[in-house]
Amino acid sequence: MTEHAATLKENDSGDPDKLHSVNLGWTISPVGTTPAVLRSPLERDRYQDRVPAYICERTLMLSTALRVAAGAALAAGIVTGCSDSTQTHSTAAPVSGPTATPATKLEECLFLPNTGRGAKDVGTPPATPPYGSTVQATLTTNLGAIKLSLDGGKAPCTVASFAHLAGKDFFDGTKCHRLTTGALKVLQCGDPTGTGSGGPAYKYAEENLPKAASGKRTALYAEGTLGMANAGPGTNGSQFFMVYGDSELPPNYTVFGNITSGMDLLQQVAKAGTDNSNGEGDGAPENAVTIQDVTIGNK
Repeated sequence: MTEHAATLKENDSGDPDKLHSVNLGWTISPVGTTPAVLRSPLERDRYQDRVPAYICERTLMLSTALRVAAGAALAAGIVTGCSDSTQTHSTAAPVSGPTATPATKLEECLFLPNTGRGAKDVGTPPATPPYGSTVQATLTTNLGAIKLSLDGGKAPCTVASFAHLAGKDFFDGTKCHRLTTGALKVLQCGDPTGTGSGGPAYKYAEENLPKAASGKRTALYAEGTLGMANAGPGTNGSQFFMVYGDSELPPNYTVFGNITSGMDLLQQVAKAGTDNSNGEGDGAPENAVTIQDVTIGNK
């Protein structure tokens, strides 16, 4: 992946080996101190004590840069709009590839208020997950149907949220706002504003996160993976991504299912390319994709 997606900047200590990743188009500043940038989401926790709270100054429209090793390529992260508060770190599992970390058995889900810009209030999902195993879903778009298998066993809270939003017609009429066609091969959808900054009026933590491959700080998100986008730990909402080709990402994104049919549709969209509004190979799809309806099971 080319380095247009992000720039790297030395930290305040002057140590050239300690680099901050800086998304083009956004910065994060600690409240009451001079502006500073944070490292990748994998390292964000290390700075929580030093930087107690953050203010998003612009929408997170581009990926987080991650330096895997000297001379290694940058791995792009999936990001949504700004969170309204500081979060603690947690991390999303591939359909195939590295072994996924088993989900913790949850009796209840914790959905916290999201008061950030672009939040659309359609209520909160039930605290008790309604699905404890696989449930089917259909994503109907202007280009055709995409069939999904949602993993309520490994990602019960994420599936509960997705089903809740589908039942509230939250996704209806929304555009898939981001397509990437480089080393990262995803179509990102689920934002009611179509800008990358929107979501529901709640947020929740990651589930079913992958382990990084041995000796690496990234994990394989295999073709067919259905994952959740976020703006940092604990900020999952409505934005999700569909992987149409094997991609490497920091292991920070919940995997809550996989695509069972419609991959040809996604690959046709990818072939048409993007408007490059976020850089080469990253932007709104030229072949626009609009979600018309999402159904869960036989509903």
